[in-house]
Amino acid sequence: MKKQWEIAVRTTIVTLVLTGLIYPYAVTGLAQMLFPSKANGTLIVDKDGKAVGSEIIAQPFMNPAYLQPRLSAAGDKGWDATSSGGSNLGSTSKKLQERVAADIKRLKEENPDQPAPVPAELVTTSGSGLDPHLSPQAALWQAPRIAKARKTSPDKIAAIINAAVEGRTLGFIGEPRVNVLLVNLDLDKQLGGRPTPVPGQDRKEEKKEAAPAADAAAAQKQ
Repeated sequence: MKKQWEIAVRTTIVTLVLTGLIYPYAVTGLAQMLFPSKANGTLIVDKDGKAVGSEIIAQPFMNPAYLQPRLSAAGDKGWDATSSGGSNLGSTSKKLQERVAADIKRLKEENPDQPAPVPAELVTTSGSGLDPHLSPQAALWQAPRIAKARKTSPDKIAAIINAAVEGRTLGFIGEPRVNVLLVNLDLDKQLGGRPTPVPGQDRKEEKKEAAPAADAAAAQKQ
């Protein structure tokens, strides 16, 4: 009996050391050596070396001078990386239909110079609520509004967006896309820095069931 206890204790100690210390430290060390950016959250830093976000996690941009991401149902105000998830509302949901109709109306009002129909992805949330990408079509749809807010031409905004298009992963997985944060950083870089907030246009919305908007004050920090 005593021998069995000794074996059990030794096995427990060895297992704890291997799985609780050696393995995690070894994996962490290898990740830092081989994939330092991904291991640290794929952070994006500005010209001053300050982290401004992650390349793989969406954040709100409501200033009209920026490319705006897909709506988000993650957390109380959306885009909450600690509460990833969707609204779980089906296509027959009246609440979802009313919310989509309201967002279509809002987008048309915020983008009066865009005659094309509102892209579906701009009024729907992603499954995670944290999708950092938009299709090139949805991004280019916003070009007239961005150009007007930055006092430049839509063609110049379109050129910046098109230059940021990422191809399919490995050439065949997924669809072409643009990273919203990276495009917005390029807009600031190529068009003379951050635009000043526009009174009455930096939206501050109340909580929505399927797609809550972020607090405008937080958005203006972007």
